[in-house]
Amino acid sequence: QVQLTESGGGSVQAGGSLRLSCAASEYTYSSNCMGWFRQAPGKEREGVATIYTPSGITNYADSVKGRFTISKDNAKNTLYLQMNSLKPEDTAMYFCAAASVYICRFVEYDYSFWGQGTQVTVSS
Repeated sequence: QVQLTESGGGSVQAGGSLRLSCAASEYTYSSNCMGWFRQAPGKEREGVATIYTPSGITNYADSVKGRFTISKDNAKNTLYLQMNSLKPEDTAMYFCAAASVYICRFVEYDYSFWGQGTQVTVSS
């Protein structure tokens, strides 16, 4: 059973940066795709970024392209999301997730494992 634990959230001013981490409880070799999703109050959860771990191919939502970077450290079994130039509209609960699929999509039901989330608040 894979367990995912996010950390690194917090409160920052617009233009600031945060790095989220997601530690996996075991080697997620069976999870080809790992991703970050977020959910703002009153809104549906949306995909932010994914990484196909065998190749390192990444994918980003248009709203975060050029500002966010997803990466994975296999030695530490940890997924990261570097968030720069943060905007108030980035305020949300951020979740990491893992899926055993061959195409990484921003589709929640593809992902079998989810973390508990970490809150990011960006003030103007």
